[in-house]
Amino acid sequence: MSQEAQVRPVARPSGDEGRDQHWAPTGRTLVPLASAGVFVVGQLYVVIPLLGEFAAGWQSGSAETAWMVTAFGFAYAFGFLFSGPAADRFGRRRVLLIGLVASALATAAVGFADGLASGLTLRAVQGFTSAFFAPAALAYAAERIAPPRRPIALTTMTSGFIASAIIAQAAATLLLPELGWQSPFFGGAVCVLALAAILFFVLEPDPDRKGAARVNPLGAMAHMLRRRDTLLLYLATATVLSGFVAVYTGLETVGPDGLSGNPRAMLALRASALPAFLAAPWIAGRLRRFAPTTRVVGALAVAAVSAFAAAAASGLGVWAIAVCLLVFVAGIALAAPGLIEAVGSAAGPARAAATALYTFTLFVGASLGPQLAAAVDGAGFIGVCLAAGTLLAVGAMIALAARNTRKQHALGPQHARPGDRGGLRGTVIRRQPDGYRLGGPHATVVADRDCRPLG
Repeated sequence: MSQEAQVRPVARPSGDEGRDQHWAPTGRTLVPLASAGVFVVGQLYVVIPLLGEFAAGWQSGSAETAWMVTAFGFAYAFGFLFSGPAADRFGRRRVLLIGLVASALATAAVGFADGLASGLTLRAVQGFTSAFFAPAALAYAAERIAPPRRPIALTTMTSGFIASAIIAQAAATLLLPELGWQSPFFGGAVCVLALAAILFFVLEPDPDRKGAARVNPLGAMAHMLRRRDTLLLYLATATVLSGFVAVYTGLETVGPDGLSGNPRAMLALRASALPAFLAAPWIAGRLRRFAPTTRVVGALAVAAVSAFAAAAASGLGVWAIAVCLLVFVAGIALAAPGLIEAVGSAAGPARAAATALYTFTLFVGASLGPQLAAAVDGAGFIGVCLAAGTLLAVGAMIALAARNTRKQHALGPQHARPGDRGGLRGTVIRRQPDGYRLGGPHATVVADRDCRPLG
């Protein structure tokens, strides 16, 4: 074969990019969507500063009240398995708006709980109804925002989802002394209803889906779990919010020596991480030249190291811990959207089902975070940080295994054989601006030559 083969473009992708479409205005769409995400997803974390209040008022121990986080999280994760297919079948806008209204009503109901049993039941209902927002919102942004602005839109939304952990805890800490533990639920319900009204007028109508090809979501999920690389990515996903929630639960329940019981210091610690979320979209844009799996490995490694550093700095004062938490949160904020991209790049037309499975796994991990913190709280805040750092380090190693698996698939035996100088002879794929190194739907075959494995 000649040194340079003729360029052969791969078939154009199906979907919205393949035809002319009216794109939704980015700013007007993104601001209310991201704001709604903060209030809805924030309800998972809003109870963390209230756990002591629940324990005192309901005569329960810390292990029992930690289930107020876990009950919401498990129901929230389970709901994604229904909300993703529902958004595909009935339309993103319709499912999103109905989910917001149902979530607001369930959120207000939690404020009327009079004991641990009723609180856990209402939190489970709240979690399930809240699950109908995020998959529909992410799918809407992925379809309706113009492709050049789409990466920043998705990173902004996922950063908002994770930033809600800090914002919700800070709001609950401020409201608790003056208005009681019910105020975050009543106030959150009002805000969600107001944002639902805004989105009713902002979002574009759902397109007519009659005659459109439909993907079997269960079959698509099973296919993703049978692939070794995506199975490993889902396992890594489970560690992201598990480690994150464990650290912030431990901060509340067994806080650092000298800081536990000091509301002002605890508020400063939580708020110190907010700049990381604001910077995450900008940083993600600068890292686009790296493959998503590479970004995930690096982000999880940074989060693990900073968790270990927080354990070492626990006796050095609030600002030393704040710096460690700032870096820790930055790693988490960059890992989550990287995982979405890595999973989505392998999903093809089953992107919605793959994303639903991703969010399910992500929040199952978040649900287990308080239990991890409770299991090691006898060792104090240092023990919680060490456990979370170890879990995230394991997640980084799993993501590295997924990255290596993808490299091997990209240079599979059907396309490669030993070549001269110890290299490989195979297909060379042009690297695309979106940062993917594997042969995705926009890849172009440019040559068949002696080459070396992708690094």
